[in-house]
Amino acid sequence: MRSIRPSSTASRGGKARRRSFPVPAAVALASALALTATACESGDVAAGGEASASASASDDGKLRIPDDIRDRLREHGIDVDKWKNGAWKNWDRDDWLREANEYINPIIEGLWNPDRMRDAEEPDQSVDDSDLSGDQGVTDPTPEPVEAQAVPPSYHANAPTAGKVFFDSPEGSAVCSATVVKDPAHPGKSNLVWTAGHCVHAGKKGGWYRNIAFVPSYNDDGRPVAELENATREDVAPYGIWWGDWAQTSDQWIEQGGSTGGDGAPYDFAVIHVTPEKGSGGKSLEETVGSALPVEFGAPAVPKVKSVTAIGYPAATPYDGQKLYRCQDRPGRLSLTASDPTMYRIGCSMTGGSSGGGWVAAGSDGRPALVSNTSIGPVRSGWLAGPRLGDVAEGVYDSVSKKFAGR
Repeated sequence: MRSIRPSSTASRGGKARRRSFPVPAAVALASALALTATACESGDVAAGGEASASASASDDGKLRIPDDIRDRLREHGIDVDKWKNGAWKNWDRDDWLREANEYINPIIEGLWNPDRMRDAEEPDQSVDDSDLSGDQGVTDPTPEPVEAQAVPPSYHANAPTAGKVFFDSPEGSAVCSATVVKDPAHPGKSNLVWTAGHCVHAGKKGGWYRNIAFVPSYNDDGRPVAELENATREDVAPYGIWWGDWAQTSDQWIEQGGSTGGDGAPYDFAVIHVTPEKGSGGKSLEETVGSALPVEFGAPAVPKVKSVTAIGYPAATPYDGQKLYRCQDRPGRLSLTASDPTMYRIGCSMTGGSSGGGWVAAGSDGRPALVSNTSIGPVRSGWLAGPRLGDVAEGVYDSVSKKFAGR
């Protein structure tokens, strides 16, 4: 049950695939790049992880990166101009930045065009049901499959906080699902997005993915694939493209996470701080889409909610990744190892591409809140599992919020 690699939808060796199913910034044309960092369990940014950057618009309207930022990137052997002209495609292991303070994500304007977004594939994050025998007696019976229901267009009207995360991996362009969440440091003006850890970082055998960007209400009108072949950027991204200028995931995911089998899945979550590729009129992401979900932490081992709704853009067969779906079910428990927290599991037919998508339930105040995100599922689909959001998840969330608190 690990995040699915950006690749074809075929299962590999009978193993279940992770369902990606496997970032001061809120001003127009701000933050041309940032160094993405992971949080320690306490939620503190690792030493040296405070490096971030902003850019201003030059007279010709193009983004300008400060010289000191270029110098800091050169310390990692990276020339910004070469990077933006294609050097990012070099995935040599020695050059694949992995540590908390090493990730860079310079905006490459126009990179995510409609064709590239449409062709991005789901990351493979799945598990073989036979791998789940060591459940220590706390795994509930496998839930009955629940058929995913299409969210009626417009998605902005019916699920305004949902969207897609696009990124590049060594296997090619990939896509996950994600959710706009509230920022305690900026009430009503959040630029935070919640997704799965495997949608930003490859885990124990890799580093940070590149060109991470969020598109809220992707394909808002729910157009079929045939109609998207000649679509404009405004057709598929009516609320803009928002680049991650900072992101954090758990240390556990970085140290343990894998593309199949479930390693690190109980800690498979991430928070991205975003900034618009082009001007947003000074509006935050939350103001632009008109909504953001609170995040509910302190989840109990035994789910108390009677119903949870998972939402995402499934891309593996029989879905095509272009339309938004949701599943509603009562969650049960899934235990992978005795040393890790149990996960939540629901019946759902969604496939790869829906990874990172939010799980929404009634919060402590009775209003909708994000309580988990899609992490893994079996090769043949039928159910989804997501991490419980405890102290580690709250630490990641608080760290990103505090980082931008005064900006």
